[in-house]
This record gives sequence, structure tokens and C-alpha cells, in this order.
Amino acid sequence: MEPMDYRGDYINGRFVPVRDGAGDGVLTSISARDTEEILLRTPYRLAHVEEAVLAAREAQREWAARPLTERMKFLKKLKAQLHNRQEDLALTISREMGKALWEARGEVTACINKVDITLHEGLELVKTVHPEGVPGYYAFKPHGVLAVIGPFNFPVHLANGHIVPALVTGNTVVFKPSEVTPAVGQLYAEILDEADLPRGVFNLVQGDGTVGAALAGHPGLHGVLFTGSYAVGRKIQDLCRDQPWKILALEMGGKNPAIVLDDAPMEKAVRDVAWGAYVTAGQRCSGTSWAIVHRKRVDEFTDRLAERARRLVVGDPLEPGTFMGPVATKAARKKFLDGVASGEREGAEVVVPARQLDPDPPGWYVTPGVHRVHQVREGSYYQSEELFGPDVAVYSVRDLDEAVALANSVEYGLSCSVFTTDEKRFEWAWRRLEYGCINHNAPTCGASSKLPFGGLKKSGNHRPSALFATLYCTHPVATLVGKTEVDPKSESPGFDG
Repeated sequence: MEPMDYRGDYINGRFVPVRDGAGDGVLTSISARDTEEILLRTPYRLAHVEEAVLAAREAQREWAARPLTERMKFLKKLKAQLHNRQEDLALTISREMGKALWEARGEVTACINKVDITLHEGLELVKTVHPEGVPGYYAFKPHGVLAVIGPFNFPVHLANGHIVPALVTGNTVVFKPSEVTPAVGQLYAEILDEADLPRGVFNLVQGDGTVGAALAGHPGLHGVLFTGSYAVGRKIQDLCRDQPWKILALEMGGKNPAIVLDDAPMEKAVRDVAWGAYVTAGQRCSGTSWAIVHRKRVDEFTDRLAERARRLVVGDPLEPGTFMGPVATKAARKKFLDGVASGEREGAEVVVPARQLDPDPPGWYVTPGVHRVHQVREGSYYQSEELFGPDVAVYSVRDLDEAVALANSVEYGLSCSVFTTDEKRFEWAWRRLEYGCINHNAPTCGASSKLPFGGLKKSGNHRPSALFATLYCTHPVATLVGKTEVDPKSESPGFDG
């Protein structure tokens, strides 16, 4: 396949390429499915951060002053352009980061649907309210200029999930895609360009972590909307420590368990755990990382999960019969396999090995793994941190109380599933589980854009996204409305002498 033509950063309504010799580095996009394929070489320049923020600041006041109905028209044009380019987007996602094509198409569909959800249910959350019995109202205003720093695993959908609500509520945006997926980022900017947004309303800068840090810490911003790892989220907090005016919406990953009780619908539980663990090659912040299973059912569960893992189709993500493609990068594969190996050294029993595959053409492929953990180890990397790859660790517990305590023992709190046919047992667990998403007889991942999405502890900072994104893209302003004449009944004793 032919590589993409380099267009450059998108600043103030036009593409601005980095001139030869004027850049600070080059991103080389290597296809995860075929490492001999180069998709895009993208020079980047730190100075473009300043230019993009300035363009966004100059455009913001006029953009916010436009009637909401007018901003909505622009977003509907964006939806139409996403629809027109949906196959290009899906193919680029699949080629660049290795997501199976069927799944990449689903990601693009979610982007398209995000527009309507934001323009209807999302805007309902930030409507002006006139409380009964109060001489006034509260209304929502945009923050100003927002940075969106996107991840590689959902390179369009998760960034778009910030950008659409930010724009429709009157903010302007500077978007930095992941350095793993610059080709997807450039294509997304082309689509925004085709939507004919006013100049400066949307801007894009490419680059590595130095560009991300320069953008996140820029004092001209009013907020940073981030999806990625806990480590990078903490760095963003540090960069903004002396900038309290900034809103930070941080979604920072998870170590997500599925609790399988003795009365669980076993076929459904096994299927949902396998799907949640292995979809996107395990590279979802809400992916299922471990299963906590009642001891009466743990052998049955493990055997059936292992059977599913062994017959799962791993291969070229562009082939129609593939469920799971490669992980996104060589470094991601090494980190995943090193994490699995550390667990095995600690005594995790290998049921189905997670191992490197070396197909032709070469790509960053691994096999899905299943392990039994017989002893909980404090401080274990394998047991406490997200591996971001396709592996399930299976634990055995005596009862629901022990299962909930174990699920709450990790420092993350994004998503958890409980499999039981007893509604009261689920409700008991729901009240005690320390997670932002708690699903009943459903996978830990596959969230709906019509629900809030966010986590607790190291998973987030209480700024849930999806449906609730319009809330962190705005701030409420209270207004009391007085009369034009003094009301004698409102006078305070001794005030007028």
C-alpha cells in the first residue's frame, strides 16, 4: 500500500508543513500489521504549539459568540464528512495501530454517532436552568481554549469524544494525536478541514512527548482533556500545578476485574470475559485484565476460557476472519510480554501461554494468554498494573465478600463486571465496588456514549467522559436578577440609618 502524503500540522485553517531543517524531530509511522510498511513520516516543530494556541485564542471569542444553532450546523457538517471518509479512516486505523478492520469500522461509526449524541443528550446537560422560587438562573459558558491529547488505541473515537463537545459548547481546540498514530491524526484533520470550520477553531500539532508537554503546560490554555496512561496523566497534573484556572479531564487506564459468582450464567461469563480481554489485542483501558471466580466454578471457568483463547483467530487485521490483530508497537509488545513473564516468575500458572508470533509479513503479534494466580502478592507488577495486552489472570475466592475485597485491592478503579443471576447480589456488590463503571452480566469494556465513562483512584480525576463530556467542557455561571426599584421589604435593619 502507498504511504500517505505528508500535509503538516493544521493551524489557523490550513496545513503548515515543517520545512526541511526547521523541525525538532520526525515521527515515523510503521504499520503494526506489516513492519516493512511506512504509512507516514511526520516532521514536527515545538514552535507550532505556540502558533496553534495563538490561533485558537484569537478564534475563540467569535466562535463562542455564534448562536448555538450555528455551531451545531458545523458539527453536522463534520458528521457528514466523517461518514464520507469512514472507510479511509477505518483502513488507516487498522493499518497503523493494528486494530481488526471490523473493529476499526465500529470505532468510526462511534465517531459519527457521537455528534448526534452530543447535540441531543449531551447538550441537555448544559441547558440554562431557572429554578422555581429563585429570582435568577444558571447557564453554562465555555472554558476557552482546550488541548486534546489523544491515545493510540482509539485514535479517532476518544479524541473526537472530547473535540465534538468542546466545539459545540463554544471552545476552540488544539489536538495532539498520539505519536503512535500520526497518520490517523492527519486524516482526521483533513476531515475537519473539509467541514469548513472557521479558521483557528480546530488546530492540530504532531509530535512526541516533548510536544505534548509543551502543549499541556501552555499558560494560554484553559484546560487539558487527556486519555492515556496514569504516568502521563500525573505529568500533566504536575505541568499544570501552578495553573489552577485549567480544567483537567484525565482518563488514565484501569486494571479491570470480572467477578464470576457461583450462580453466574457461565457461557455468557466466559464469552464476555474473553471478548473483554482480547478485543483490540487487550489494548483497551476498560479491557478485562483479571477474573475473580467462585471456587466452585473456577476450574470450569478456566477450562472454558482457555478453550476460547486457543481457538481465537489472530492475524492480519485487514482479513475478514480476524478477531485480534497485533499490538500497536514493538515497545508495547515487549512491555506486555515482560509483564506476563514477571507474573510467571512469581508463580502464575500458565494455562494458555501469551507468546510472541512472527508471521510473514512481520508485525507486532502475540497470542492471547490465560494464567491461574494461586497467591496474591503485594507489589506484584503483573497483579497490580495494566499490561495493555491480551491476557487474563484467574483468581479463586470463597464468596462475594472476598471477591469484592479483592477487586477493590488494586489502585485503579475504571471498570468492573459482576456475573450473577441474582439481582440483589449484584446490587450488594454495586454499592461496595470502587469503580466508575460497574456492569452486570456484561463485559468490562464496550461502553455506551449515552452513559458517563470514567473511573476512580488512579483511573481518573472525577471528570467522566462520553455523555458527560459537555459538563467538563463548560462551567456554570449563576445570575441573580434584581428589580429596578428598591423593595422596602428587603431592607436590612440599620442599613439606611
